[in-house]
Amino acid sequence: MTESTVATRRLGFARIRAWPRAHPQAADALLTFAAALAVVGRGNRFEHFHGEQPWAIVFAVLLVVPLIWRRRAPVLVFGWMALVAGAQWLVARVVVADAALLIALYSVAVLCGRRMAVLALGVLEFGIAIAVLRWAPPEGMFNAFLLLSGSATAAFVLGRNVRTRRAYLASLEDRARRAEHERDQQAQLAAAAERARIAREMHDIVAHNLSVMIALADGAAFSARGKPEQAEAAARQVSATGRQALGEMHRVLGVLRGGQEPPRAPQPGIEQIDELIAQVRAAGLPVSLTVTGTPFPLSPTAQLAVYRLVQEALTNVLKHAEEPEDAWVRLRYRDPVVEVEVADNGRGRPLAAVSGGHGLAGMAERAAVFDGDVEAGPRPGGGWRVRAQLASARVAP
Repeated sequence: MTESTVATRRLGFARIRAWPRAHPQAADALLTFAAALAVVGRGNRFEHFHGEQPWAIVFAVLLVVPLIWRRRAPVLVFGWMALVAGAQWLVARVVVADAALLIALYSVAVLCGRRMAVLALGVLEFGIAIAVLRWAPPEGMFNAFLLLSGSATAAFVLGRNVRTRRAYLASLEDRARRAEHERDQQAQLAAAAERARIAREMHDIVAHNLSVMIALADGAAFSARGKPEQAEAAARQVSATGRQALGEMHRVLGVLRGGQEPPRAPQPGIEQIDELIAQVRAAGLPVSLTVTGTPFPLSPTAQLAVYRLVQEALTNVLKHAEEPEDAWVRLRYRDPVVEVEVADNGRGRPLAAVSGGHGLAGMAERAAVFDGDVEAGPRPGGGWRVRAQLASARVAP
């Protein structure tokens, strides 16, 4: 027998087993029909049926036909069949269809709770006891009770085992559904966090570099007639800044597209703040850098956050400050806290001028990653100040 034949047979057997669950009413009707055939075929072999066929037919119908509804109302079906069996005891009639009580007990054990199942078993055991006392001969009374009681107990145990197995499979399916749902939620949260991170990176790259390029272009246009050398230098700086922005954009887009080799260039950190300030100075804004305290090693993620905070704050100065004479960047190391302050001495601008975009929100999100916060507002002496605190643990030197 080939493996394909075995697989085909297994698939056919699985479909046969699944059919009763998909069509319970039809399956119960088929079971009732089979039980009726068994009663008719076996009933004619017993001597007590001779001359009493009408009684046998009536009790067989009353006992077998209710099995059609055994799934919908198992307790009601069992109770009805128990009453019919009691009527048999009163009129002294015995039929083979009494075996249908075992099917009814099995249905109660499968579909109902333990208490109801035990109660149904007790009712059937009581009926077995009184039936044995009335109809079994004295010498075979014990054997008859043992046989019938064993059959009832087997139907009860089989039903409870099937119920336990179904409950176990249902719990496994529920766990699988929950795990799949939680996995989907985690994937959605991770995707949302990644989109937010990429949005911050894109904002910082585009906003800063475009602001520098606009300032350089304005300076080049102003110097084009009287100072061509300065205009040429400004134009070259615009080109260099544009190339740098384009490279960073390619890096971010490469991560978005996926399937490409990850970038080998390191992320900017505190050491690159000098280059950042040089770009802003080239755009025409004098900027100074002051570092106080004892520097300690920071993780690459913390250094990137500090760099982006300084970059966004200087970008806001270029975009929104009104005629600033100069700006300054201050880094204060107070282990394990790093303070970042960027300020200018312009004439100030309303908060709505910078709160309408995503710059301040992005800075707050970066600081929140390190249990920090960001404060932004006008300075008492004029201008604008951005102050942030980041709590970063030390890393190995």
